[in-house]
Amino acid sequence: MDRSPEPPGFRLDAGLGKSFDLIHAADRAPRALRYIQQAFLSFKPPQARGLQPDFGQFTSSAGQEEIETHNNSNYSRSLLFTCAVPYYHFGLRATMPVRKNWSAGLQLVNGWNNVKDNNSGKTLGLTAESTSSKVSWSQAYYMGPEKDRSNPGWRYLYDTEVELSPGRNTRLYLNFDYGAEKEPGGGRSRWLGVASAAQFSLARWFAVSPRLEWFQDAGGLMSGTAQTLKEFTLTGEFKIVPGILTRLEYRRDWSNRPFFPHGATPGASRNQDTLLAGFIACFGCGK
Repeated sequence: MDRSPEPPGFRLDAGLGKSFDLIHAADRAPRALRYIQQAFLSFKPPQARGLQPDFGQFTSSAGQEEIETHNNSNYSRSLLFTCAVPYYHFGLRATMPVRKNWSAGLQLVNGWNNVKDNNSGKTLGLTAESTSSKVSWSQAYYMGPEKDRSNPGWRYLYDTEVELSPGRNTRLYLNFDYGAEKEPGGGRSRWLGVASAAQFSLARWFAVSPRLEWFQDAGGLMSGTAQTLKEFTLTGEFKIVPGILTRLEYRRDWSNRPFFPHGATPGASRNQDTLLAGFIACFGCGK
């Protein structure tokens, strides 16, 4: 549910399922809030030249993909979405157009993936976005303490995304992430990733979407293992009627360290193949 800020407004995204359990896994907020993906109030003063503050819980400005699969070209989520960037924040954000095709934003939030803060520090976010008919470029930078009950040792993240629409039936994007977190005893944990994907609409009812990624988690902070991960995904999308579609997807993940399960044994294999069929119904948003 949402209402455009004229000047007050709001947005509420609620749901349930495994995805909501995963994105809220580290949050200490009451369990009932796990069913909330976004819940914020907006205000857009008529004489403020487009300035819009939002307060509450909102999805992160970092990362190219979204939590809902129907908004993405592939059914499964990327390595960068899963490991490199936050899912959501709680706090205050404000965006404002700077020039015709440019906007900038400032955020002050509790941290990564938490409504109830896990320390006494806050995280600062800076955003910028440029849009045109065929190219869009967005950037996000977050910095702040993210350790449990500890403020020393800040975490830093830079995320940038370029999306291209060279033709009516083609969409491509390139996503780059670099993150680091200082350790209390000295040194840093670093992670670095690149993802590239495309969607080719070959007919009104059929599209193909390849995706290729490389992700290095040098200290093992984000994936749980010091490793370099790679993945390739190929998704075929079949539109049955507007708003209802099915996706068939093949995905191969591989690492330079034993990380994936083999049978009932966790962390015994260096690679993993996945074949899936997914059904999506999106009422009111089909084309």
